[in-house]
Amino acid sequence: MQALTARRTPVHRGPAGWSAILPGQPAPEVLEGDLTADFAVVGGGFAGLSAARRLHQLNPQARIVVLEATRIAEGAAGRNSGFMIDLPHDISSDDYSGHGAGSDAAIIALNRHAIGFAREAAADYGIDANYFDPAGKVNGAASAKADALNRSYAQHLTSLGEASEHLDGQQMFDLTGSRHYVSGLYTPGTVMLQPAGYIRGLAAGLRRDGVRVFENSPVTGLARKGRGWEIATPRGKVGAAYVILANNGHLESFGFARGRLMHVFLYASMTVDLDAAALAALGGQPRWGITPSDPMGTTMRRIDTGQGGNRIVTRTCATYEPGMEASEASLRRTAAVHREKFAERFPQIADVPMEYAWAGHLCLTRNGVSVMRRLDEGLFAACVCNGLGTARSTLTGIGAAELASGVESDVTRHFTAEVQPPRLPPPPFSTIGANVFLRWKEWRAGEE
Repeated sequence: MQALTARRTPVHRGPAGWSAILPGQPAPEVLEGDLTADFAVVGGGFAGLSAARRLHQLNPQARIVVLEATRIAEGAAGRNSGFMIDLPHDISSDDYSGHGAGSDAAIIALNRHAIGFAREAAADYGIDANYFDPAGKVNGAASAKADALNRSYAQHLTSLGEASEHLDGQQMFDLTGSRHYVSGLYTPGTVMLQPAGYIRGLAAGLRRDGVRVFENSPVTGLARKGRGWEIATPRGKVGAAYVILANNGHLESFGFARGRLMHVFLYASMTVDLDAAALAALGGQPRWGITPSDPMGTTMRRIDTGQGGNRIVTRTCATYEPGMEASEASLRRTAAVHREKFAERFPQIADVPMEYAWAGHLCLTRNGVSVMRRLDEGLFAACVCNGLGTARSTLTGIGAAELASGVESDVTRHFTAEVQPPRLPPPPFSTIGANVFLRWKEWRAGEE
């Protein structure tokens, strides 16, 4: 009998701000005792819940179980920036351009498939429209160099037949209330999520459809049992014919792709709910999203009451953590940086307190591939977001569900054709080198 023991279970630093600003959730259903299912999904984020929905679509009579280590929307799904991006967004490049027109066109089609899947789920499950807002986003530029990156990216988009709009400094001020940006590049296809609201709604809809979603039920081991698998949690077990590991970087915890996955944490801070005086001083529009022209710059979101209050989210700084756990010291350091970045952009409300600060786990590979494939008989992976979790993880979840159901599609063909992630240099060289590189990239991004 093949047995796989989890070396780690998820550890989160700071509250999941997007979930914290929503009303409380019902008490969790924790797996107690043993049960049997046709399909079991490990992980209740974008990948896991998308996999469960696709499994239900393809196998409407099947017994489907989702096992989430914490609460729904308290993990990485409630710790991102909420951008579901349709266009190439290569965070390892200088201006987000991908790897050529043919490759980029294919990625755009896949990303729009993920967005369409999410849009359909939002409609089917009655998810609040505030949580799935197809408003587009802006690449903000704070310098002439960054403006040039935006113009380069716009030319690339034009060559792909994709629309964009250049915004001057006044238009950026009218949008954001900030004089920090000299220009911006608006692209219309991005969906601005309230990610925790969307994920909570997805889980509620799946439960309505008969999918069992267990929370606070971390998977501690997998073992081959007959033709299927037995999944162990602290208080119960699930026997299933097919298992999908939709646990992103924690795929490595079960021994897969070991030494090939890069575990990076990004950090964010969120203001208190802005009062009338702060809103009057701020100006600008009530909802917008700004990604930096330099991928290692600062992402900003402004939300309104429909998404959890009139708040601004600042997201920047990264650390490489092969142990899959961010430190309190890193959270304190990055929260201080967030205050500086916020004050630079909004001096008129620089004294507004931050209510939440958190770390979010990303998993990347050196060659930018995901791990969406068959791992063993009846065992599949929907992992490795490469910093594009809302869209990429949705796609890997769809693909793994289709593989497990014996269905071939553009999604399965794309991911199964990807080469294996290359090995990383051994620690401590990889850890030291990666963190020095990340800090240098942050320094180079400067006021972006």
